[in-house]
Amino acid sequence: MRILVVSDVRIVLEGLHSVLAQQNGVDIISTVDMRHATHCSAQLHPDIVLFDAVRLDSIGLVKDLVASSPHSKVVAFGVKEIDAQILALAAAGTAGCVCDSAASDDMLRVLRQVLCEELPCPPQTAALPYSPCTMPHPMPLSRRELQIAHLLENGLTNKQIARQLGIVAATVKNHVHNMCEKLKVHRRGEVAARTRAILRTCAVFPAN
Repeated sequence: MRILVVSDVRIVLEGLHSVLAQQNGVDIISTVDMRHATHCSAQLHPDIVLFDAVRLDSIGLVKDLVASSPHSKVVAFGVKEIDAQILALAAAGTAGCVCDSAASDDMLRVLRQVLCEELPCPPQTAALPYSPCTMPHPMPLSRRELQIAHLLENGLTNKQIARQLGIVAATVKNHVHNMCEKLKVHRRGEVAARTRAILRTCAVFPAN
């Protein structure tokens, strides 16, 4: 497991390197700040880019990272357990997330599950944020549908969503219809709420 760790906080980089480098099968190929992250990721082709999501502008940086290294999986750490942030990170292309209260063992578990494309989910009342379990109903939406759900959350119309994504409004309408069927809801306003509820139970997001 070749990992590139990205953060603007030096002590975070040093701490994660120290903890993860001791694990069997983990190779920390580099630690880098946000400014150099996309270049470094494109050059090194890591299996996983472990990205510090604490910064308020992290969503845009995630999109750049995903675009710069499409064969790497971007995992956000330091994520607040806030529905809107989890949905935004999923829509931006992250392969998974680790909340800010997670321990190092939890992070390692999520990283391994991301590589195996498994779907862990957290016990809602347990002390540990994420534990592996069998998901009877994994996230049914594609990445494009997650993007649309995020924009619906922000109150955009079909035409506005189409303009932002570079597609036609009719395509957005079809996506919304399919999402309603997949999520078993009847109104577009329910799509984002249902998506957020499912994402809160998933540490790993869909790859398609």
